[in-house]
This record gives sequence, C-alpha cells and structure tokens, in this order.
Amino acid sequence: MARPPRYDVSRFLDAAVELAAAAGPSAVTMAAVAKAVGAPSGSVYHRFPGRPALLAEVWLRTVEGFQEGWFAALGSGGGDPRAAARAAAVHVVAWSRTHPREAALLLYGAADFAEADWPAASAGRAAAGHRRVGEAVAGLCAALGAEAGPAADRVALAVIDMPLTIVRRQLRRGQELPAHAEELAGESALLLLGAGPGNR
Repeated sequence: MARPPRYDVSRFLDAAVELAAAAGPSAVTMAAVAKAVGAPSGSVYHRFPGRPALLAEVWLRTVEGFQEGWFAALGSGGGDPRAAARAAAVHVVAWSRTHPREAALLLYGAADFAEADWPAASAGRAAAGHRRVGEAVAGLCAALGAEAGPAADRVALAVIDMPLTIVRRQLRRGQELPAHAEELAGESALLLLGAGPGNR
C-alpha cells in the first residue's frame, strides 16, 4: 500500500492563507510556505510548478469555498426571492465570521494574487466562477422583477457589495464583527430590495 504524502496540498494552502491574511499576498512565497509547514522547498515545487500556480490555488480555493455557501444560501429561500436575497447577504457575514483568515485574504483582489500570470486552467476556473455568480444574480433579478438598470444594480448591492462592506469595515480596523452584523446585513438587504420598483 502506498504511503500517504507527508505534506499534502491542503497543508501548503492553509499555510499560504495564514501568510496572506497576516502580511498580504506578497508574503506568500514558495520558501515562506515551505518554512511555515516545516517542509523542504522541493515539496512545494512538487505540487505547484511556480508561485503563480500557488497563488492561483490559494485564491481559488478560498473564493470557491465562499461561493458554494453563497449559492446554497441563494437557493434556500423556498421560492421567495427576497428571503433568498436576505440569506445570501447574511451568508457573506456569517462565513466571514467563521473564516476570519480567509475573509482577510479576500480583502485583496485576484490581481493581488498575480492573476495575470495564472495557469490557463486556473484562469478558466476563475472565469467560470464569475459567470456562475453573474447568472445567479441575474436569476434573482428576474425573480424580483428587477432585470435591468438601477433595479438590477440594487440587487447586486444587496446580496454582494453591501454585506462585503460590513465585513471590510471591521476587518480593516482590526476589529471583530459585531454580534448584530448578520442581522444588519439581512435587514439592509431587505430595505434595499424594498425600494426597488419590483417590490412596491
């Protein structure tokens, strides 16, 4: 029976998340990750051909983990699009509370993680994720009768931008999210949607 690898990919990625959350993407180097895990540098290169591939996987694993919960929240409204929107907004805050290091990492953008140099497969994963989010928001807009213009922008604001602002405001101050942050995100989402022409 083959012996399991001593240093698996998840350990390297976990270390990279810690480095990025503490000191930014520039701190994520092959040598720094190897040192954090206590592994030889060759072990990192064995799994990632270079730093851009490592940075891509750190970013994508984090974003995709967040997105899966967000999509699930959008699907939890029981046919009520306003309930779905509220759940999606709450998820942004709840996930950030549960995953503070990953949330700190997402304060940066893909460009900070050398997106222009990512392998083609990683770039394709990122593009697919963007499309899936766009399609989900478009579907919610349609369900709310807010399919174009300011009304559609308000939906995106309610389920993505506004809850992210709540998170960023606290994390950039080095503060924990307040106990009422989820409620604030959910109620703010409903207030935004209640002002839309499809909900008057």
